[in-house]
Amino acid sequence: MTKVDYSLYLVTDSTPAILGDRDLVEVVEAALEGGVTLVQYRDKVSDTGLLVSTARKLHAITRKYNVPLLINDRVDVALAVGCEGVHIGQDDLDLSAARKLLGKDAIIGVTVSSSEEAVAACNDGADYLGVGTMFATGTKTNTKDIIGTAGTKEILSAIAEVGKDVRTVSIGGINASTLQRVLYQSSAPSKSLDGVAVVSAIVAATDPKKAAAELLDLVKTPPPFAAASLANTAKSSSTLELIQQVPSVIKEVGSKTPLSHNMTNLVVQNFAANVALAVGGSPIMANYGEEAADLSKLGGALVINMGTVTPEGLLNYCKALKAYNLQGGPVVFDPVGGGATAVRKAAVKTLLAAGYFDVIKGNEGEIKTVFGTVVQQRGVDSGASTSTALEKATLVRDLAVRERNVVVMTGAVDYISDGERTFAVSNGHELLGRITGSGCVLGTIISVMLAVWKGDKLLAALAGLLHYEVAAEVASKRDDVKGPGTFVPALIDELYNLQKRTSEGDVKWLESAKVEAVKFS
Repeated sequence: MTKVDYSLYLVTDSTPAILGDRDLVEVVEAALEGGVTLVQYRDKVSDTGLLVSTARKLHAITRKYNVPLLINDRVDVALAVGCEGVHIGQDDLDLSAARKLLGKDAIIGVTVSSSEEAVAACNDGADYLGVGTMFATGTKTNTKDIIGTAGTKEILSAIAEVGKDVRTVSIGGINASTLQRVLYQSSAPSKSLDGVAVVSAIVAATDPKKAAAELLDLVKTPPPFAAASLANTAKSSSTLELIQQVPSVIKEVGSKTPLSHNMTNLVVQNFAANVALAVGGSPIMANYGEEAADLSKLGGALVINMGTVTPEGLLNYCKALKAYNLQGGPVVFDPVGGGATAVRKAAVKTLLAAGYFDVIKGNEGEIKTVFGTVVQQRGVDSGASTSTALEKATLVRDLAVRERNVVVMTGAVDYISDGERTFAVSNGHELLGRITGSGCVLGTIISVMLAVWKGDKLLAALAGLLHYEVAAEVASKRDDVKGPGTFVPALIDELYNLQKRTSEGDVKWLESAKVEAVKFS
Protein backbone atom coordinates (compact mmCIF):
# COMPACT_ATOMS: atom_id res chain seq x y z
CA MET A 1 0.00 0.00 0.00
CA THR A 2 1.42 3.37 -1.03
CA LYS A 3 1.11 6.64 0.84
CA VAL A 4 -2.42 7.15 2.15
CA ASP A 5 -4.58 9.70 0.35
CA TYR A 6 -7.05 11.28 2.78
CA SER A 7 -8.75 13.56 0.21
CA LEU A 8 -12.14 11.83 0.17
CA TYR A 9 -12.69 9.56 3.15
CA LEU A 10 -15.89 7.49 3.14
CA VAL A 11 -17.36 6.50 6.50
CA THR A 12 -20.11 3.92 6.06
CA ASP A 13 -23.54 3.89 7.67
CA SER A 14 -25.60 0.71 7.54
CA THR A 15 -28.74 2.12 9.14
CA PRO A 16 -31.95 1.96 7.06
CA ALA A 17 -32.36 5.74 7.30
CA ILE A 18 -29.12 6.25 5.35
CA LEU A 19 -28.40 3.03 3.44
CA GLY A 20 -31.99 2.08 2.77
CA ASP A 21 -32.44 -1.44 1.41
CA ARG A 22 -29.29 -1.36 -0.72
CA ASP A 23 -26.26 -3.60 -0.31
CA LEU A 24 -23.46 -1.81 1.55
CA VAL A 25 -20.69 -3.55 -0.37
CA GLU A 26 -22.21 -2.47 -3.70
CA VAL A 27 -22.54 1.11 -2.49
CA VAL A 28 -18.91 1.17 -1.33
CA GLU A 29 -17.67 -0.25 -4.63
CA ALA A 30 -19.60 2.37 -6.56
CA ALA A 31 -18.06 5.05 -4.33
CA LEU A 32 -14.59 3.64 -4.97
CA GLU A 33 -15.26 3.80 -8.70
CA GLY A 34 -16.14 7.45 -8.19
CA GLY A 35 -12.82 8.20 -6.52
CA VAL A 36 -13.11 7.61 -2.76
CA THR A 37 -9.56 7.42 -1.40
CA LEU A 38 -10.11 5.84 2.04
CA VAL A 39 -12.92 3.77 3.58
CA GLN A 40 -13.96 3.28 7.19
CA TYR A 41 -16.45 0.56 8.03
CA ARG A 42 -18.61 1.88 10.85
CA ASP A 43 -21.34 -0.30 12.38
CA LYS A 44 -22.18 0.12 16.06
CA VAL A 45 -25.05 -2.38 16.26
CA SER A 46 -24.29 -5.63 14.39
CA ASP A 47 -22.82 -8.65 16.18
CA THR A 48 -19.18 -9.60 15.77
CA GLY A 49 -19.83 -12.38 13.28
CA LEU A 50 -21.68 -10.11 10.88
CA LEU A 51 -19.10 -7.36 11.33
CA VAL A 52 -16.26 -9.69 10.36
CA SER A 53 -18.21 -11.11 7.42
CA THR A 54 -19.09 -7.68 6.02
CA ALA A 55 -15.60 -6.31 6.67
CA ARG A 56 -14.04 -9.16 4.68
CA LYS A 57 -16.29 -8.41 1.72
CA LEU A 58 -15.44 -4.73 1.95
CA HIS A 59 -11.72 -5.46 2.20
CA ALA A 60 -11.81 -7.55 -0.93
CA ILE A 61 -13.32 -4.57 -2.75
CA THR A 62 -11.03 -1.90 -1.30
CA ARG A 63 -7.91 -3.93 -2.12
CA LYS A 64 -9.11 -4.14 -5.70
CA TYR A 65 -8.89 -0.33 -5.82
CA ASN A 66 -5.72 -0.14 -3.70
CA VAL A 67 -7.60 1.87 -1.05
CA PRO A 68 -7.13 1.24 2.70
CA LEU A 69 -9.99 -0.11 4.78
CA LEU A 70 -10.26 0.93 8.42
CA ILE A 71 -12.63 -0.44 11.03
CA ASN A 72 -14.37 1.86 13.46
CA ASP A 73 -13.51 1.07 17.08
CA ARG A 74 -13.20 -2.73 16.76
CA VAL A 75 -9.54 -3.72 16.80
CA ASP A 76 -10.58 -7.39 17.03
CA VAL A 77 -12.48 -7.14 13.75
CA ALA A 78 -9.55 -5.41 12.07
CA LEU A 79 -7.23 -8.21 13.22
CA ALA A 80 -9.64 -10.90 12.05
CA VAL A 81 -9.97 -9.31 8.63
CA GLY A 82 -6.34 -8.25 8.24
CA CYS A 83 -7.30 -4.77 7.00
CA GLU A 84 -5.11 -1.69 7.13
CA GLY A 85 -6.16 -0.18 10.44
CA VAL A 86 -8.77 1.28 12.76
CA HIS A 87 -10.40 4.52 13.76
CA ILE A 88 -10.97 5.05 17.46
CA GLY A 89 -12.96 7.62 19.41
CA GLN A 90 -12.18 9.29 22.70
CA ASP A 91 -14.28 6.70 24.53
CA ASP A 92 -12.92 3.65 22.69
CA LEU A 93 -9.76 1.58 23.22
CA ASP A 94 -6.78 3.86 23.87
CA LEU A 95 -4.35 4.48 21.04
CA SER A 96 -1.27 2.90 22.64
CA ALA A 97 -3.14 -0.36 23.27
CA ALA A 98 -4.44 -0.39 19.70
CA ARG A 99 -0.91 0.17 18.39
CA LYS A 100 0.46 -2.74 20.40
CA LEU A 101 -2.22 -5.05 19.02
CA LEU A 102 -2.11 -3.89 15.39
CA GLY A 103 1.60 -3.11 14.97
CA LYS A 104 3.61 -0.14 13.82
CA ASP A 105 2.45 -0.29 10.19
CA ALA A 106 -1.28 -0.09 10.92
CA ILE A 107 -3.17 3.10 10.15
CA ILE A 108 -4.72 4.40 13.35
CA GLY A 109 -6.93 7.46 13.41
CA VAL A 110 -8.41 9.24 16.40
CA THR A 111 -11.49 11.43 16.76
CA VAL A 112 -10.70 14.82 18.34
CA SER A 113 -12.84 17.84 19.11
CA SER A 114 -10.40 20.01 21.06
CA SER A 115 -6.79 21.15 20.89
CA GLU A 116 -5.96 19.16 24.03
CA GLU A 117 -7.29 15.92 22.53
CA ALA A 118 -5.50 16.61 19.25
CA VAL A 119 -2.11 17.28 20.87
CA ALA A 120 -2.45 14.14 23.02
CA ALA A 121 -3.31 11.99 20.00
CA CYS A 122 -0.32 13.34 18.06
CA ASN A 123 2.02 12.65 20.98
CA ASP A 124 0.61 9.14 21.29
CA GLY A 125 1.38 8.34 17.66
CA ALA A 126 -1.85 8.77 15.72
CA ASP A 127 -1.47 8.58 11.94
CA TYR A 128 -4.36 10.91 11.36
CA LEU A 129 -7.04 12.84 13.22
CA GLY A 130 -10.75 12.97 12.49
CA VAL A 131 -11.49 16.57 13.50
CA GLY A 132 -15.06 17.46 14.35
CA THR A 133 -17.89 17.58 14.58
CA MET A 134 -17.95 20.22 11.84
CA PHE A 135 -21.73 20.59 11.56
CA ALA A 136 -24.68 19.04 13.33
CA THR A 137 -25.38 15.52 12.06
CA GLY A 138 -27.74 12.68 12.74
CA THR A 139 -25.16 9.93 12.20
CA LYS A 140 -23.65 10.40 15.67
CA THR A 141 -25.56 10.58 18.93
CA ASN A 142 -22.59 11.12 21.24
CA THR A 143 -21.26 14.29 19.64
CA LYS A 144 -19.52 16.45 22.25
CA ASP A 145 -19.25 19.69 20.41
CA ILE A 146 -20.03 21.28 17.09
CA ILE A 147 -16.71 23.02 16.51
CA GLY A 148 -17.20 24.48 13.01
CA THR A 149 -14.42 25.89 10.86
CA ALA A 150 -13.16 28.18 13.64
CA GLY A 151 -12.70 25.29 16.08
CA THR A 152 -11.06 23.20 13.39
CA LYS A 153 -8.61 25.98 12.55
CA GLU A 154 -7.76 26.31 16.24
CA ILE A 155 -6.95 22.59 16.43
CA LEU A 156 -4.83 22.70 13.28
CA SER A 157 -2.86 25.63 14.66
CA ALA A 158 -2.32 23.81 17.95
CA ILE A 159 -0.77 20.74 16.27
CA ALA A 160 1.23 22.58 13.61
CA GLU A 161 4.50 21.48 15.23
CA VAL A 162 3.73 18.39 17.30
CA GLY A 163 1.54 17.00 14.53
CA LYS A 164 3.29 18.24 11.42
CA ASP A 165 3.40 14.68 10.04
CA VAL A 166 -0.08 13.76 11.28
CA ARG A 167 -2.79 13.94 8.66
CA THR A 168 -6.19 15.51 9.36
CA VAL A 169 -9.71 15.19 7.98
CA SER A 170 -12.84 17.07 8.93
CA ILE A 171 -16.01 15.13 9.68
CA GLY A 172 -19.62 15.93 10.46
CA GLY A 173 -22.40 17.07 8.14
CA ILE A 174 -20.10 17.73 5.18
CA ASN A 175 -21.69 17.60 1.73
CA ALA A 176 -21.32 19.14 -1.71
CA SER A 177 -22.62 22.53 -0.54
CA THR A 178 -20.21 22.82 2.40
CA LEU A 179 -17.08 20.87 1.41
CA GLN A 180 -15.08 23.62 -0.26
CA ARG A 181 -15.83 26.15 2.45
CA VAL A 182 -14.74 23.66 5.11
CA LEU A 183 -11.37 23.13 3.42
CA TYR A 184 -10.86 26.84 2.72
CA GLN A 185 -11.99 28.38 6.00
CA SER A 186 -10.50 25.72 8.27
CA SER A 187 -7.03 26.16 6.83
CA ALA A 188 -4.59 27.58 9.38
CA PRO A 189 -1.50 29.51 8.26
CA SER A 190 0.75 26.64 9.35
CA LYS A 191 -1.42 23.58 8.69
CA SER A 192 -4.37 22.65 6.49
CA LEU A 193 -6.81 19.78 6.34
CA ASP A 194 -5.76 16.83 4.18
CA GLY A 195 -9.30 15.90 3.28
CA VAL A 196 -12.88 15.45 4.37
CA ALA A 197 -14.78 12.50 5.75
CA VAL A 198 -18.31 12.07 4.44
CA VAL A 199 -21.15 9.72 5.30
CA SER A 200 -24.63 10.37 3.96
CA ALA A 201 -23.41 12.57 1.10
CA ILE A 202 -22.26 9.32 -0.54
CA VAL A 203 -24.00 6.45 1.25
CA ALA A 204 -27.45 8.01 0.94
CA ALA A 205 -26.88 9.27 -2.60
CA THR A 206 -28.99 7.85 -5.42
CA ASP A 207 -25.80 7.43 -7.45
CA PRO A 208 -22.84 6.90 -5.05
CA LYS A 209 -20.32 6.79 -7.89
CA LYS A 210 -21.45 10.14 -9.28
CA ALA A 211 -21.66 11.67 -5.81
CA ALA A 212 -18.11 10.57 -4.97
CA ALA A 213 -16.74 11.87 -8.28
CA GLU A 214 -18.40 15.26 -7.75
CA LEU A 215 -17.13 15.51 -4.17
CA LEU A 216 -13.58 14.62 -5.21
CA ASP A 217 -13.68 17.29 -7.89
CA LEU A 218 -14.75 19.82 -5.25
CA VAL A 219 -11.84 18.76 -3.01
CA LYS A 220 -9.39 19.42 -5.83
CA THR A 221 -10.69 22.83 -6.92
CA PRO A 222 -10.78 26.16 -5.07
CA PRO A 223 -14.20 27.43 -3.97
CA PRO A 224 -15.82 29.87 -6.43
CA PHE A 225 -15.92 32.63 -3.80
CA ALA A 226 -12.13 32.45 -3.30
CA ALA A 227 -10.81 31.59 -6.75
CA ALA A 228 -10.06 35.15 -7.91
CA SER A 229 -8.45 36.15 -4.61
CA LEU A 230 -6.26 33.02 -4.52
CA ALA A 231 -5.17 33.64 -8.11
CA ASN A 232 -4.06 37.19 -7.28
CA THR A 233 -0.63 36.82 -5.74
CA ALA A 234 0.29 40.48 -6.20
CA LYS A 235 -1.84 42.16 -3.55
CA SER A 236 -0.17 45.33 -2.31
CA SER A 237 0.50 46.04 1.36
CA SER A 238 1.52 49.63 0.68
CA THR A 239 -0.94 52.23 1.94
CA LEU A 240 -0.05 54.60 -0.90
CA GLU A 241 -0.38 51.93 -3.58
CA LEU A 242 -3.76 50.80 -2.27
CA ILE A 243 -5.10 54.37 -2.22
CA GLN A 244 -3.82 54.84 -5.78
CA GLN A 245 -5.77 51.74 -6.85
CA VAL A 246 -9.06 52.94 -5.33
CA PRO A 247 -10.09 54.94 -8.45
CA SER A 248 -9.80 51.82 -10.60
CA VAL A 249 -12.31 50.04 -8.39
CA ILE A 250 -14.74 52.96 -8.42
CA LYS A 251 -14.45 53.35 -12.21
CA GLU A 252 -15.16 49.66 -12.64
CA VAL A 253 -18.35 50.01 -10.63
CA GLY A 254 -19.42 52.88 -12.88
CA SER A 255 -18.76 50.93 -16.06
CA LYS A 256 -20.32 47.62 -14.98
CA THR A 257 -23.24 48.80 -12.82
CA PRO A 258 -23.14 45.67 -10.64
CA LEU A 259 -26.19 44.31 -8.85
CA SER A 260 -26.40 44.90 -5.11
CA HIS A 261 -28.88 42.41 -3.69
CA ASN A 262 -29.91 43.69 -0.28
CA MET A 263 -31.64 41.53 2.30
CA THR A 264 -32.17 44.28 4.78
CA ASN A 265 -34.62 45.86 7.17
CA LEU A 266 -37.49 48.07 6.05
CA VAL A 267 -36.05 51.13 7.82
CA VAL A 268 -33.10 51.48 5.44
CA GLN A 269 -34.29 49.91 2.18
CA ASN A 270 -35.01 53.20 0.43
CA PHE A 271 -31.80 54.81 1.69
CA ALA A 272 -29.71 51.78 0.63
CA ALA A 273 -31.28 51.70 -2.82
CA ASN A 274 -30.54 55.39 -3.41
CA VAL A 275 -26.97 55.01 -2.19
CA ALA A 276 -26.39 52.02 -4.47
CA LEU A 277 -27.62 54.02 -7.46
CA ALA A 278 -25.51 57.04 -6.50
CA VAL A 279 -22.26 55.06 -6.45
CA GLY A 280 -23.02 53.34 -9.75
CA GLY A 281 -24.67 50.11 -8.65
CA SER A 282 -28.01 48.52 -9.45
CA PRO A 283 -29.98 47.76 -6.27
CA ILE A 284 -32.64 45.17 -5.61
CA MET A 285 -34.32 44.73 -2.24
CA ALA A 286 -35.29 41.05 -2.09
CA ASN A 287 -35.69 39.30 1.25
CA TYR A 288 -37.12 36.05 -0.12
CA GLY A 289 -34.35 33.45 -0.19
CA GLU A 290 -35.75 31.49 -3.12
CA GLU A 291 -34.99 34.41 -5.45
CA ALA A 292 -31.27 34.17 -4.74
CA ALA A 293 -30.77 31.15 -6.98
CA ASP A 294 -31.48 33.40 -9.98
CA LEU A 295 -30.13 36.68 -8.64
CA SER A 296 -26.78 35.13 -7.70
CA LYS A 297 -26.12 34.36 -11.36
CA LEU A 298 -26.20 38.02 -12.40
CA GLY A 299 -22.64 38.89 -11.37
CA GLY A 300 -23.52 41.03 -8.38
CA ALA A 301 -23.11 40.78 -4.62
CA LEU A 302 -25.35 40.09 -1.62
CA VAL A 303 -25.77 42.09 1.58
CA ILE A 304 -27.24 40.27 4.56
CA ASN A 305 -28.25 42.93 7.05
CA MET A 306 -29.48 41.41 10.30
CA GLY A 307 -31.61 44.39 11.22
CA THR A 308 -34.78 42.35 11.66
CA VAL A 309 -34.37 38.82 13.03
CA THR A 310 -37.14 36.25 12.62
CA PRO A 311 -37.00 32.44 12.14
CA GLU A 312 -38.33 32.83 8.60
CA GLY A 313 -35.85 35.61 7.89
CA LEU A 314 -32.94 33.45 9.04
CA LEU A 315 -33.99 30.65 6.71
CA ASN A 316 -34.13 33.12 3.82
CA TYR A 317 -30.69 34.50 4.70
CA CYS A 318 -29.21 31.01 4.76
CA LYS A 319 -30.72 30.07 1.40
CA ALA A 320 -29.41 33.23 -0.22
CA LEU A 321 -25.99 32.83 1.35
CA LYS A 322 -25.60 29.30 -0.02
CA ALA A 323 -26.76 30.38 -3.47
CA TYR A 324 -24.19 33.19 -3.69
CA ASN A 325 -21.41 30.96 -2.29
CA LEU A 326 -22.17 28.42 -5.01
CA GLN A 327 -21.90 31.05 -7.75
CA GLY A 328 -18.90 32.81 -6.23
CA GLY A 329 -20.84 36.02 -5.68
CA PRO A 330 -19.45 38.13 -2.80
CA VAL A 331 -21.49 38.38 0.39
CA VAL A 332 -21.36 41.16 3.00
CA PHE A 333 -22.61 40.37 6.50
CA ASP A 334 -23.83 43.20 8.71
CA PRO A 335 -24.66 41.70 12.14
CA VAL A 336 -26.82 44.65 13.22
CA GLY A 337 -27.28 44.67 16.99
CA GLY A 338 -25.69 41.23 17.18
CA GLY A 339 -24.96 41.53 20.88
CA ALA A 340 -28.28 43.07 21.93
CA THR A 341 -30.31 39.92 22.64
CA ALA A 342 -29.89 36.17 23.00
CA VAL A 343 -31.91 35.73 19.80
CA ARG A 344 -29.51 37.92 17.83
CA LYS A 345 -26.43 36.24 19.28
CA ALA A 346 -27.83 32.86 18.24
CA ALA A 347 -28.64 34.23 14.79
CA VAL A 348 -25.03 35.34 14.32
CA LYS A 349 -23.83 31.80 15.11
CA THR A 350 -26.39 30.29 12.75
CA LEU A 351 -25.33 32.51 9.86
CA LEU A 352 -21.61 31.98 10.41
CA ALA A 353 -22.22 28.22 10.22
CA ALA A 354 -24.45 28.50 7.15
CA GLY A 355 -21.92 29.83 4.66
CA TYR A 356 -18.96 32.03 3.81
CA PHE A 357 -18.97 35.80 4.16
CA ASP A 358 -16.43 37.72 2.08
CA VAL A 359 -16.74 40.78 4.32
CA ILE A 360 -18.07 41.14 7.85
CA LYS A 361 -18.85 44.77 8.68
CA GLY A 362 -20.03 46.12 12.00
CA ASN A 363 -19.39 48.41 14.91
CA GLU A 364 -17.18 47.36 17.80
CA GLY A 365 -19.94 45.66 19.76
CA GLU A 366 -21.10 43.72 16.71
CA ILE A 367 -17.61 42.62 15.73
CA LYS A 368 -16.90 41.49 19.28
CA THR A 369 -20.10 39.46 19.21
CA VAL A 370 -19.09 37.77 15.96
CA PHE A 371 -15.69 37.00 17.44
CA GLY A 372 -17.35 35.40 20.46
CA THR A 373 -16.63 38.00 23.12
CA VAL A 374 -19.41 38.47 25.66
CA VAL A 375 -20.99 41.82 24.80
CA GLN A 376 -24.25 43.45 25.82
CA GLN A 377 -25.27 46.02 23.23
CA ARG A 378 -27.92 48.65 23.78
CA GLY A 379 -29.93 48.18 20.61
CA VAL A 380 -27.82 48.62 17.49
CA ASP A 381 -25.37 51.02 19.15
CA SER A 382 -21.90 49.79 19.98
CA GLY A 383 -21.72 51.71 23.25
CA ALA A 384 -18.69 53.42 24.69
CA SER A 385 -15.46 51.64 23.83
CA THR A 386 -12.98 50.60 26.50
CA SER A 387 -10.51 49.14 23.99
CA THR A 388 -7.24 50.70 22.92
CA ALA A 389 -6.48 51.32 19.26
CA LEU A 390 -4.15 48.32 19.20
CA GLU A 391 -6.77 46.10 20.82
CA LYS A 392 -9.32 47.11 18.20
CA ALA A 393 -6.89 46.46 15.36
CA THR A 394 -5.95 43.10 16.88
CA LEU A 395 -9.61 42.09 17.19
CA VAL A 396 -10.27 42.90 13.54
CA ARG A 397 -7.13 41.11 12.36
CA ASP A 398 -7.80 38.01 14.46
CA LEU A 399 -11.39 37.70 13.28
CA ALA A 400 -10.25 38.09 9.67
CA VAL A 401 -7.68 35.32 10.22
CA ARG A 402 -10.27 33.05 11.82
CA GLU A 403 -12.89 33.55 9.12
CA ARG A 404 -10.34 33.92 6.30
CA ASN A 405 -12.09 37.00 4.97
CA VAL A 406 -12.13 40.79 5.31
CA VAL A 407 -13.40 42.46 8.46
CA VAL A 408 -14.41 46.12 8.68
CA MET A 409 -15.03 47.62 12.11
CA THR A 410 -16.54 51.10 12.06
CA GLY A 411 -16.11 53.79 14.68
CA ALA A 412 -14.46 57.16 15.17
CA VAL A 413 -11.52 55.37 13.59
CA ASP A 414 -12.36 52.44 11.33
CA TYR A 415 -10.25 49.28 11.16
CA ILE A 416 -10.05 46.98 8.17
CA SER A 417 -8.09 43.74 7.79
CA ASP A 418 -7.81 40.58 5.72
CA GLY A 419 -5.69 38.92 8.39
CA GLU A 420 -2.41 39.85 6.71
CA ARG A 421 -2.91 43.55 6.05
CA THR A 422 -4.54 45.78 8.65
CA PHE A 423 -5.31 49.48 8.28
CA ALA A 424 -6.82 52.29 10.34
CA VAL A 425 -9.05 54.75 8.45
CA SER A 426 -9.78 58.11 10.09
CA ASN A 427 -12.20 59.61 7.58
CA GLY A 428 -15.92 60.25 8.04
CA HIS A 429 -18.02 62.76 9.96
CA GLU A 430 -19.96 62.71 13.20
CA LEU A 431 -23.23 63.35 11.32
CA LEU A 432 -23.04 59.74 10.06
CA GLY A 433 -23.79 58.72 13.61
CA ARG A 434 -26.87 60.95 13.71
CA ILE A 435 -28.78 59.33 10.85
CA THR A 436 -30.53 55.98 10.64
CA GLY A 437 -28.88 53.32 8.54
CA SER A 438 -25.50 54.95 7.97
CA GLY A 439 -23.69 51.72 8.76
CA CYS A 440 -26.17 49.64 6.77
CA VAL A 441 -25.65 51.57 3.55
CA LEU A 442 -21.88 51.27 3.92
CA GLY A 443 -22.43 47.53 3.50
CA THR A 444 -24.32 48.26 0.28
CA ILE A 445 -21.45 50.36 -1.07
CA ILE A 446 -18.87 47.71 -0.17
CA SER A 447 -20.99 45.09 -1.94
CA VAL A 448 -20.83 46.83 -5.33
CA MET A 449 -17.07 47.29 -4.97
CA LEU A 450 -16.66 43.59 -4.18
CA ALA A 451 -18.77 42.59 -7.16
CA VAL A 452 -16.27 44.15 -9.59
CA TRP A 453 -13.02 43.56 -7.66
CA LYS A 454 -12.94 39.98 -6.37
CA GLY A 455 -9.17 39.65 -6.74
CA ASP A 456 -8.43 41.89 -3.74
CA LYS A 457 -11.38 42.06 -1.37
CA LEU A 458 -9.58 44.27 1.13
CA LEU A 459 -8.95 46.85 -1.60
CA ALA A 460 -12.60 46.64 -2.64
CA ALA A 461 -13.78 47.20 0.94
CA LEU A 462 -11.30 50.05 1.41
CA ALA A 463 -12.52 51.70 -1.80
CA GLY A 464 -16.10 51.54 -0.54
CA LEU A 465 -15.12 52.89 2.86
CA LEU A 466 -13.19 55.85 1.44
CA HIS A 467 -15.85 56.65 -1.16
CA TYR A 468 -18.48 56.78 1.57
CA GLU A 469 -16.59 58.61 4.28
CA VAL A 470 -14.94 61.24 2.11
CA ALA A 471 -18.34 61.92 0.55
CA ALA A 472 -19.68 62.42 4.09
CA GLU A 473 -16.92 64.92 4.83
CA VAL A 474 -17.64 66.86 1.64
CA ALA A 475 -21.39 66.81 2.29
CA SER A 476 -20.97 68.08 5.85
CA LYS A 477 -19.22 71.22 4.58
CA ARG A 478 -21.98 72.24 2.20
CA ASP A 479 -23.81 75.46 2.98
CA ASP A 480 -27.18 73.76 2.60
CA VAL A 481 -26.43 71.19 5.31
CA LYS A 482 -27.82 72.39 8.64
CA GLY A 483 -28.02 69.04 10.45
CA PRO A 484 -28.95 65.35 10.03
CA GLY A 485 -32.10 66.07 8.01
CA THR A 486 -30.30 68.00 5.29
CA PHE A 487 -27.19 65.85 5.53
CA VAL A 488 -28.79 62.72 4.04
CA PRO A 489 -29.68 64.13 0.61
CA ALA A 490 -26.34 65.96 0.51
CA LEU A 491 -24.55 62.69 1.25
CA ILE A 492 -26.31 60.95 -1.62
CA ASP A 493 -25.40 63.89 -3.90
CA GLU A 494 -21.73 63.73 -2.96
CA LEU A 495 -21.56 59.95 -3.37
CA TYR A 496 -22.80 60.50 -6.90
CA ASN A 497 -20.42 63.41 -7.48
CA LEU A 498 -17.37 61.44 -6.33
CA GLN A 499 -18.35 58.56 -8.62
CA LYS A 500 -18.71 60.94 -11.54
CA ARG A 501 -15.49 62.84 -10.81
CA THR A 502 -13.50 59.63 -10.45
CA SER A 503 -14.89 58.18 -13.68
CA GLU A 504 -13.79 61.36 -15.44
CA GLY A 505 -10.28 61.08 -14.04
CA ASP A 506 -10.52 63.62 -11.19
CA VAL A 507 -9.13 61.85 -8.10
CA LYS A 508 -8.00 64.86 -6.07
CA TRP A 509 -10.58 63.97 -3.41
CA LEU A 510 -8.37 61.02 -2.43
CA GLU A 511 -5.80 63.48 -1.13
CA SER A 512 -7.96 63.69 1.98
CA ALA A 513 -7.84 59.92 2.56
CA LYS A 514 -6.53 59.18 6.06
CA VAL A 515 -5.30 55.59 5.95
CA GLU A 516 -2.50 54.18 8.07
CA ALA A 517 -1.07 50.68 8.19
CA VAL A 518 -1.29 49.12 11.65
CA LYS A 519 1.97 47.73 12.94
CA PHE A 520 1.81 44.88 15.45
CA SER A 521 4.76 44.27 17.73
